[in-house]
Amino acid sequence: MLRLARSIRTHHFLQTHGLNDTSNYEKQIYKKNTNWHPPPAPPIIEDKLTEFEKALKRKLEALKEKHSKRNLSNLTPLQTKVLAQLRQNNNIVIKPSDKNLGPVAMDTTAYIRQALEEHLLTKDYKQLSKEEAFDRMEQLKATLKAALQDNKHDLSEPELTYFKRSLTNRFRLPIFYGLPKVHKNPFSLRPVVSTTNSLLAVFSTWLDYKMKELLPFVKSYIKNSIAVIQDLKCLTIPDNALLFSADAVSMYTNIETQQALTSMKDFIQSNIHNIQKSFPASLFLQVLEIVMKNNIFSFGDTFWLQQIGTAMGTPTACSYASITYGQHENTQILPRFKNHLLYYKRYIDDVFGIWVPSETNNHETWEQFKETLNNWAGLRWKIEEPSQKTVFLDLNIQLSNATIVTSTFQKSLNLYLYIPPLSAHPPSCLKGLIAGELRRYWQQNNSEDFRDIVTKFLERLVNRGHSLESLTPIFHQVASSLDNGNVNLIKRPPDSDNTLYIHRVYHPNGLQRSDIRKLYDTILKPYVNFEKMTVAISRPTNLRDMLTSAKLKAPPALNLSNLIVDIKQKQPKDP
Repeated sequence: MLRLARSIRTHHFLQTHGLNDTSNYEKQIYKKNTNWHPPPAPPIIEDKLTEFEKALKRKLEALKEKHSKRNLSNLTPLQTKVLAQLRQNNNIVIKPSDKNLGPVAMDTTAYIRQALEEHLLTKDYKQLSKEEAFDRMEQLKATLKAALQDNKHDLSEPELTYFKRSLTNRFRLPIFYGLPKVHKNPFSLRPVVSTTNSLLAVFSTWLDYKMKELLPFVKSYIKNSIAVIQDLKCLTIPDNALLFSADAVSMYTNIETQQALTSMKDFIQSNIHNIQKSFPASLFLQVLEIVMKNNIFSFGDTFWLQQIGTAMGTPTACSYASITYGQHENTQILPRFKNHLLYYKRYIDDVFGIWVPSETNNHETWEQFKETLNNWAGLRWKIEEPSQKTVFLDLNIQLSNATIVTSTFQKSLNLYLYIPPLSAHPPSCLKGLIAGELRRYWQQNNSEDFRDIVTKFLERLVNRGHSLESLTPIFHQVASSLDNGNVNLIKRPPDSDNTLYIHRVYHPNGLQRSDIRKLYDTILKPYVNFEKMTVAISRPTNLRDMLTSAKLKAPPALNLSNLIVDIKQKQPKDP
């Protein structure tokens, strides 16, 4: 209940001092001041807080007594024992697979060797000593702090507060790990870098925040597949129009850094009259170059520098890729082929377009278009030839009598690992899943396809262990909303600055929302000045939390440095 007490005390302090104006609040870069602790509220409120906490404890004790003869865990004793053994066994590494195809257990030594051979011991990375890695990060910290000081007048109050609070933290180096690509033959690893609590993640988060101002000026930018559907409804399709799509080959790793940084600079300059005058272009470009050229991370007790491509794991990677290639689209692709591109949109590394062929030399023009698409920063695209149908994001898109028809696309590899009924999730999670999926299916499909995919969805939930009896009322409720034209099924109340949030970890046999609300209404509500109270439920620790970790735990007998030497000796020498 520490959060509850802090929230009430903070709210009372701000109201008392007239400081509850949140006009400068920016959610993406908000950082709580962990060094500030609110003073106690008036005695009557503090007394009621104590009474409320005691009432909750009594309620919890009563529930424990009620279920004292039951095993409240959804794991058997044997399962619990096996999980503990797996956590302690450094000879086995467990990772979630790429494409969400389930967990994968690997021999740790084999995993380490594969990560080294496929990725770290290639031209894309350079090994650093521990001293080099930490010295370089200290130099970067000093450089970035100096840059902030030199440009502080170009930053808003929320930005200055964000940096001031963030830079008081202790940072760790990012951590490299690999996600098994079980759908590939031969089996391989997708490289990932966890940047949580790292120095450059602080600045990359700020970069991503600033890039939100730039994204609207990328003419190809599209938010999601639903936005595509809305766009297509407004188009008149010529009889000879054809559809095409393109997919970038390993976009992040293949973007040449220096050319991309030049593109970002050119993009800002090209849109200088549209971008707010307060945009700190000089600081932005300086920080961006540092973030992209200094991705230093650890792997076990070794340290590495990424030398090629977009910095892996950096929070701004998606926006960076969208904008830098967007400059190429804005200046080369769209102006040059505007007479042939009735529609052209891109979601990061996926392109969808409608191609209108020319009466003469269409093949030559199409080849020029493909060449232009590939003529930027070393990036290559797999381009589908124009046809009557294509796939873009989660959409099947098809031409039918000069009309575009869409339906939901689902990958054949999808395992549909929905929350099983034995999982300790609040019932609202299942309801939210069903409402969200049915809403998406309704927007993407005609009535016949909608019925088909909803039937499959229901069957997949049953296959995960849910009963028809429990699912049917939820489906009927959602279907009724859709029949009444209510597409926005999940209603979220507008954000309120005067809401009290009570946080609890959910347990099926623990305190329920109704229990907490009843105690709050009886004890606290008359004494605290909040418009409303919301019980925020979080899930308990799950198997992924228990068994997977970005940090490498090597077997005691394995010497990583010796293994690196051994692999290098066996690698073919460059001619």
